[in-house]
This record gives sequence, structure tokens and C-alpha cells, in this order.
Amino acid sequence: MITIKPFKGYRPLAEFVKLVASRPYDVMNRQEAKEEAKGNPYSFLHVIRAEIDLPDDVDEHDNQVYEKARDNFRAQLDAGIFFQDEKSMLYVYELEMNEQLQTGLVACSSVEDYFADRIKKHEHTRPAKEMDRIRHMKLTRIHSEPVFLAYRDVQEVNELTERITQSKNPVYDFEADDGVRHRFWVLDDEKHTIKLTKIFKEKVPCTYIADGHHRAASAAKVGKGMAEENPNHSGEEEYNFFLSVLFPASQLRIMDYNRLVKDLNGYDVEKFLQKVSVNFAVQPVPDELAKPRHPHEFGMYLEGKWYKLTPREGTCRHDPIGVLDVTILQENLLAPVLGVNDPRTDERIDFVGGIRGLKDLKQRVDSGEMKVAFALYPVTMEQLMEIADAGSVMPPKSTWFEPKLRSGMVVHWF
Repeated sequence: MITIKPFKGYRPLAEFVKLVASRPYDVMNRQEAKEEAKGNPYSFLHVIRAEIDLPDDVDEHDNQVYEKARDNFRAQLDAGIFFQDEKSMLYVYELEMNEQLQTGLVACSSVEDYFADRIKKHEHTRPAKEMDRIRHMKLTRIHSEPVFLAYRDVQEVNELTERITQSKNPVYDFEADDGVRHRFWVLDDEKHTIKLTKIFKEKVPCTYIADGHHRAASAAKVGKGMAEENPNHSGEEEYNFFLSVLFPASQLRIMDYNRLVKDLNGYDVEKFLQKVSVNFAVQPVPDELAKPRHPHEFGMYLEGKWYKLTPREGTCRHDPIGVLDVTILQENLLAPVLGVNDPRTDERIDFVGGIRGLKDLKQRVDSGEMKVAFALYPVTMEQLMEIADAGSVMPPKSTWFEPKLRSGMVVHWF
């Protein structure tokens, strides 16, 4: 069963929280982060993407970057932007985007649960990205961004968090620039903390990483390393736990994660369409019908036109991985036709989260930057959990969660 732990969070003062809270480190590149933080010395991007405060010729993995991150966070502490809560607590974090409302519990999750696979994974991590976060954590000694976890709904948790959010005023309540509303509650009632930790220990057999595989892996490895180096290790030290937000699975929304490829692998358009039609029925469609409405339906944008692709009989494997649309596209088109055999490393392919809409795919093809785009139907939370339960992993870039958690609203120092 799952261990969650209250902690003494470091949080921004309420008057600064909207300025501090930033998008996660991995949803933008260096220049985008620099532009987003421009003119805002409070932005948490100065901590999670500290390279924006160094000359452009400094490599983003240079040790100066991690030292700058440490110095920037400590400067915010010294300036009184951040403060530490006086006692260990849990927190509630609610996000509202359009019609969607999701309410999560902010707690520290257990490194031991991670290595025992009670915190389940659905994708591989890349060593270089792990090492980046490991170095960041080691030098700053903070878990600066939470791991986004899901669990199968437990009615008692849903009811208790609902009572809390309806009976107390949030300590933070703001709308970010992207229109997402963020609310945050402090659970300073010890009875609530005891009850929630007990429910997770007794009724939640596992959690699932929705977003943050690299953060989770890095935090777990840092914690394990510190335990091995500490002759007086007890298991209760803060490094044995990492920052997380846990959401009931029923509230979460996975969006499509679409693909773009730079060329047609040497084929002209006519020959390419012939190759595609071996495994897919290809039908031209107007723009308004391009977005897939069902599983096993794909949109393809090529030479100013949208097509609907429908897999032919026998192209789909009937196992939990094989039935995913990302797998069908990869095994029947991207690899055999376009020669994209490893989407994790092939520089000819790019990925676009569904939040940007199909217009972004169209624009990048029309501009000549990319040659062809593919729109996919999103996977479901049930598919994600089924695959993780089986100990399998999804193909790269299978899931895109919205809304995104904001970074800097609470920090765990270890």
C-alpha cells in the first residue's frame, strides 16, 4: 500500500504566488523560458531553468546552471518571497480549465514505494534528462517541482477533499495567463492529515506516474544515494520522500499527442500515398473533420490537404500496447514508410501536445518546416493504468496531460 507523508513546505507569500508560479521546466525550450520570465524576477523559471540568467553560450547542463538555481532560490528565501510552514502538513491543489476540475492532494511520496514499483511507470526515461534533474536536486537540495501521480478513485478521499475545499478558503486563488484557475489549500488540521495518510496506507495499493517520470526517477536515485552515504540512515529523513500531487484518475484528462515528420523518406507525394494505403484506407476530408473522433482513426495533413486514415484489417495487434493508436501509427506507417524506427532519438520527428490544436500542425507543415503531420486520438487513463499494471511501457510521447501543474507553489527541501 502507498505511503504519503506530510511535510513543511516552502511556499511563496500570497501576494507573490501568481508571479512566482510558472509552467514546468520541460514544456518549453531555453529561449521560450527566457521570454516567459522576462521582466519578472520572481518567476520560478529562475530556479528550474536557471540557464536563462546566464549567457547564451553557457551550456544548459553546465555546473554553473545548477549553482545559479541554488543561488536564485536562496535569494528568494532571503528576500522573503518564500517562507516555510511551521509544521508538517498536507495540501490540496485544485486546477480548473474550462469545464474540467481536478483536485489533488499535495504530499511527499516514498522512494521505497518507487523502487518497489508501488509507484508505477508507463514510459522509459532518458539517462541525460535524469542526470540533469539529479544534478539540479543535489545542488539545490530541493524538489522544486512535483511529480504528477494518479490513483484509482477512493470515495473517502474524494469526499474528504470536497468537504475541505467547500468549507475553507484557499490560501492561493489565481488565474494564470493561459486561463487555468489554480487554488491551493493548507490542511493544518492534524485529524485530516492522519485520516488521509491512513486511507492511502490501507486502500490505495499503488499510484501511477501521469507526468514527471524523469523527476520521479531522479528524486528516487538521489534519495537512495544519500541513504547509502549516511551511516545513521533511519528511513525518516526527508531525502526518502519526494514532492508529488496525487489525483483521482476519474478527474484526469489525457489529450492527444500528435506527430510531425520533416520529410517523406525520399518518396514523392503520390508514391507516399500509395505506400500509406497499403495499411490504411486513405480518404480526403475537409478541415472540420480532420480531428480523430474515435480510436483507430487518424488525421494526416500533407500538401495543404487533410486525410482521414483508417487502419486496414489485420494491422492492429490485440495486446494492451498493440491496440494503442500511437503503436498502430508507429508500426504501420512511421517505421515502415517514413523510416522513423526510433521516435525517441530520430531528429526527423517532432511531437505536439493536443492543447495546441490541429492549427499548429497545419501551420508547421504549410511553413515548410515539416512535410507531414499526424493527428491521433488520445489514450485513456484506463489504458495507461492497465499497461502500467502489466509492467509494460507505452511508446514514447503517448500522453499529454492538461491542465499542467504550476511550479513554485510549494517546494520540498531535503
